Amino acid sequence: MNHLTLLLLHLFAAFIFVGTVFFEVLMLEGIRQRVPRESMRSVEVAIGQRARKFMPFVIIVLYGAGITMAWQYRAVLASPFSSTFTIMLWLKIVLALSVLVHFVTAIRLSATHRLTAKHFKYIHLSVFLHMLVIVFLAKAMFYLH
Repeated sequence: MNHLTLLLLHLFAAFIFVGTVFFEVLMLEGIRQRVPRESMRSVEVAIGQRARKFMPFVIIVLYGAGITMAWQYRAVLASPFSSTFTIMLWLKIVLALSVLVHFVTAIRLSATHRLTAKHFKYIHLSVFLHMLVIVFLAKAMFYLH
């Protein structure tokens, strides 16, 4: 698969993933105080069920394309502190792995019916902050030297 195709797959999957997280953190948390608790819980459950249907495929495309693109930089990644680009790429990879751990944790907690509102809020806020840094790094690593 050529680099442009990988880049576009990665970009579109990132839009979906980041957009979903932004919506949940900025929109849902913003209306929580205005919507009755039971209604809000119903909305969260419905969104969670919908996300579980397609988000695994988004994650596979996002990480699959990301790993394939990172493989092209394996020579530079072998020397983590050799350049600003390499440092930022390593940081981006570490943060992406952390997001994956958050995602798997949320799925497991949800599957075992232990995903509380507190867990939901913490995981989404953490992933949101991770994503802000990842998006910054994705652009900055090609411009900051």
